[in-house]
Amino acid sequence: MTDPTQGPGPDSDRIAEIAANQPPFARLLGLTVVSAAPDRVLAELLVTEDLTNRNGTLHGGAIMAVADNLGGTATFLNLDLESGEGTSTIESKTNFFRTVALGDTARCETVPLHRGRSTMVWQTTITRGDGTLAANVIQTQMVLRPRG
Repeated sequence: MTDPTQGPGPDSDRIAEIAANQPPFARLLGLTVVSAAPDRVLAELLVTEDLTNRNGTLHGGAIMAVADNLGGTATFLNLDLESGEGTSTIESKTNFFRTVALGDTARCETVPLHRGRSTMVWQTTITRGDGTLAANVIQTQMVLRPRG
């Protein structure tokens, strides 16, 4: 798949800007968007001590926060921002399968399950550095439109 954040294209500047300008909370977590397109967002998260739980592994809340941010980013890539559209998470479900150790890098892939006019549903798969599945998150984003 060609990375639309690289090279010319009508939407490449807009996509690159959305991918690069993550909210402050995503930057606080240390999330790095690796590539972004309307149908796929890839990101990485280095597991630092600040992101660990009492067992010394990546905190489940950090996994959920990363997935929520990526679902929002993916939705933004599909909105008409010039008309003032926005998004808000209205539902999220997480399954945890394996831990991600301190020092490891979690890799996150967000893909659409549904891209409708009023809601979008995204699946974020989080894998460990060795490629094994750590968590799966499915969330619903509501499309917000300005009143009037």
